[in-house]
Amino acid sequence: MLQLTHITERGEAHMVDVSAEADTGREARASAYVTMAPATLAMILDGQHHEGDVFATARIAGIQAAKRTWELIPLCHPLFLSNVEVQLMAETEQHRVRIDAICRLTGKTGVEMEALTAASVAALTIYDMCKVLQKDMVIGPVRLLAKSGGKSGDFTGG
Repeated sequence: MLQLTHITERGEAHMVDVSAEADTGREARASAYVTMAPATLAMILDGQHHEGDVFATARIAGIQAAKRTWELIPLCHPLFLSNVEVQLMAETEQHRVRIDAICRLTGKTGVEMEALTAASVAALTIYDMCKVLQKDMVIGPVRLLAKSGGKSGDFTGG
């Protein structure tokens, strides 16, 4: 039977002890979407936003967020990430931006939370920069696409 790793037998939250784990290569990929009005997306793509390059700002925010995930999620370990990539692609027919985040390291614990945080914060940054144009943008879904490495094995979700 599977047991939640962050819950003790007494039902208390705790940080998982990974000191006995082997250092292995680990990678996680996550995605997020921001759906908006066609005019909002056009302004981003045409570079007409008064605050500057929305995609560049969101990319940097996502990378920074991945590196600071341990400060945001209470039971996450501080990690020495070897690579964080955040890619933003306009899907004009769906009036949305797709954000893909990839995190990599060699270490004792996985990077799923870092990839999910990177994608989420990049999406929130797009919202923040464009809320003056449109307040009813929709963020989501945010999901883990894949992970590799570690004793729980590989996962591919789509």
